[in-house]
Amino acid sequence: MNKKNGLCLSRRQLLLGTGSLALVSLFSPSPIMMAMAKAGMVYEPGSGKWIGTTCNGCTSFCAKQVYIQDGRALHIRGNEHSKVHGTSSCPRQYLALQELYDPDRVRTPMLRTNPEKGRGIDPQFKPISWDEAIKLMADRLMALRERNETHRYVTLRGRYSYLSDLLIKNFTQVLGSPNAITHSALCAEADKLGSFFTEGDWGYRQYDIKDTRYILSFGVDPLSANRQVSYYCSQWGNTLDHAQVAIVDPRFSASAAKADEWLPVVPGQDAALGLALAHQILVDGGWHRPFIGDFKDGQNRFVAGQEVDPEYFDELHSHGLVRWWNLELKEHTPEWAAELSGIEAAQIRRLAKKLADAAPRVQVWRARGVQMQHRGGYTAMALHALNGLLGAIDQEGGVLKWASVPLGEIPSSKKYADEIGQQGLKKEKIDRRGRLEFPALKKGKSGGGVVTNAVAESILTEDPYLPDFVLGYFNNFTFSAPGGQQWEEALKKVPFVAHITTNISEFSWYADLILPAPHFMFERWGIQKTAGNRYTQVSISQPMIKRLGLSVEDECGIPWLIAEELARRGFKDPMRYLITEFKDPETGKEPTNADELALYATKLLTKKLWDPLQYIEGDHFSGWQEFQDKGVWNSKPYSFRKRWSQMKTATKKFEFYSETMKEALEKHAKKHHTDVDQVMEATGYLARGEQAFVPHYEPPFRYGDEKAFPMLFVDHKSRLSREGRSANSFWYQQNLDVDPGARKYADVAKLNPIDAKMLSIEDGDTIRITSIQGSIVCEAALFEGVRPGTVAKAFGQGHWAYGRIASQQFGKIPFGGNNNELLPPVYEQLSGSSAFYGQIGVRVEKV
Repeated sequence: MNKKNGLCLSRRQLLLGTGSLALVSLFSPSPIMMAMAKAGMVYEPGSGKWIGTTCNGCTSFCAKQVYIQDGRALHIRGNEHSKVHGTSSCPRQYLALQELYDPDRVRTPMLRTNPEKGRGIDPQFKPISWDEAIKLMADRLMALRERNETHRYVTLRGRYSYLSDLLIKNFTQVLGSPNAITHSALCAEADKLGSFFTEGDWGYRQYDIKDTRYILSFGVDPLSANRQVSYYCSQWGNTLDHAQVAIVDPRFSASAAKADEWLPVVPGQDAALGLALAHQILVDGGWHRPFIGDFKDGQNRFVAGQEVDPEYFDELHSHGLVRWWNLELKEHTPEWAAELSGIEAAQIRRLAKKLADAAPRVQVWRARGVQMQHRGGYTAMALHALNGLLGAIDQEGGVLKWASVPLGEIPSSKKYADEIGQQGLKKEKIDRRGRLEFPALKKGKSGGGVVTNAVAESILTEDPYLPDFVLGYFNNFTFSAPGGQQWEEALKKVPFVAHITTNISEFSWYADLILPAPHFMFERWGIQKTAGNRYTQVSISQPMIKRLGLSVEDECGIPWLIAEELARRGFKDPMRYLITEFKDPETGKEPTNADELALYATKLLTKKLWDPLQYIEGDHFSGWQEFQDKGVWNSKPYSFRKRWSQMKTATKKFEFYSETMKEALEKHAKKHHTDVDQVMEATGYLARGEQAFVPHYEPPFRYGDEKAFPMLFVDHKSRLSREGRSANSFWYQQNLDVDPGARKYADVAKLNPIDAKMLSIEDGDTIRITSIQGSIVCEAALFEGVRPGTVAKAFGQGHWAYGRIASQQFGKIPFGGNNNELLPPVYEQLSGSSAFYGQIGVRVEKV
């Protein structure tokens, strides 16, 4: 399936580094510069300007600077003012240039004229004006108000900035709907669950790799996909000079290629390995006593198979270690884990000793994959518990919290909702969060999270109701969610779907109205934050070129346009909210148009960072202009050990026996007039009794009979994937071989030669992969870097829309296969996360 047609650029011509990811010179020839020359535009080195922005290509959210000349974006680099990553970068940033100037971008609002919907059916979109588009949306909203059904308006958020709450949450609230659905449960909610129910932190972590001595990574590929790829790419070589690295992954990743040890674990069995490591560390006496504490007489009583009397142990900054041992760990020997995980017992013992010897300057990473499986919540807790056991929490060389930043919030709109709106806000949310089977325990609150993928099922079953108007923003759930086929069927049922997007995507194909979006990095205001290198930063995006086509500010501008039209029809509360709450914090001026609203909202949310009168910590600015010019604010350096015995858990300590989990589960059970055991049963977990309150082993659920589907599927991220949006770029297609085992202009599934021989499959053969959910066609790549019995494939290809390069035949035939068409739409239900990993059985056949 090699795709050879179209423009082919040499690696030298690409604005990408080699293995070291070094930046090429600004003044090297690039396709954009060559296009400018062909158009007669004169390029003079040094005559342009670097402008600060943020890359939204992944959740690293790196601060960037873009070189602008003659109204064109020519080059991108890391922002020199960032203390997180400095001028370091990863390859993905450059793909944004081709996204910006993609000839397939949506340039004007478009209306569907063919009422029939389906893959391969031409929607027959026709261009319309913004006035017509806004009136269509206002018609739907006013009709809902007339019927007292404002709750049937649903917003769906994909990639975003912190301004998106205006469009998705607050503006939706003033209209009278509780249905502001984010993509978070497709991202990392199970990850946050693991740290919240051990150390009280519902958030991400940063890793102090400069001073670490040992990195143990479960499924994380920090050189390709994690939160701060730019920083890790720049520092990884230095880290290897003073630390050892072990990568636990069924696939030999880019990071595994740079590691000391690769452990090809059986998919879904990471918890078994993690618990056996904890067992062995305790048996060897390798826990970090200054954090954990010790036996009163100094005698180690952790002996395999034997219970320990808690009275003999004095804990310091942790809670429940002995209870964890008695309830779960005492039987979980390396031999027990070896049978499940495929990692030899001797190797587990050796790894446990290395971790203990390096403690507390160690760090145990866990990826979205290992915990975003059907029973993965306790895997997240078990692997994070290793960090606690080794004293790595808030420690030099260890695992650090994302420090809080003095960033403001979008002003509340609840008081602007009238009586009709207040009635709508009382309705159950469309994703069914908080039901017995969907606790969605964000920060321990029943129903506090989101169950993104459940919306499709809710629509199909009309439970709790059928939406009338769905507005999607930079989301493509038909492509990015497990079992995306159900979204295609669901969207057919919704009477009116609007989609804000840069390119017509698979979601757009089912829309009635398409609204062109500006590109986040170059054409609009936005705010993001990230952490790394012991700092947290906030960076902005700002309009730096004339917008292509007729796009408007999306997160702020579209609410403004809708509010204007609603006010003309007598419904003035939305506009009253915008002009009252979003005044310019420097002048007090009310916004008079969409662009001013976006600017004022950006200034309002960042005011505590740039206003010298409100200075709290970190970088000190003279005012808004200096902050805008630099584009990034940095916090003060991280304060180590400050949270020891000051954590936001029920005991204020690191919890191996989670009183925080116990409290949350009991409250959820009480809400549904039942007990915790019934909650466990409803959410698919096997634990009963007190085992539910400790990190424990849950056997992975296997999807597909082993006889019919003998192999296990491993979904992973490409080094070049900008969250599935980069496939319409020549630079992306030509450089896919930066991933081990991949090849350019192809969509490959990597098979171990042992399996390939049994299946009579040769390298380059076209193959079909089938699961209980669906079937895809792609190309076989024989690669010894995948565990026998598994097939590994990067997410990103398989578009049948999104552009002429991304698809084989736009609107009809995909280029390769979409991984999510193989994954069943199931969940880690305690958090609401969708399951992308575990034991997904597949059958592989030569076509």
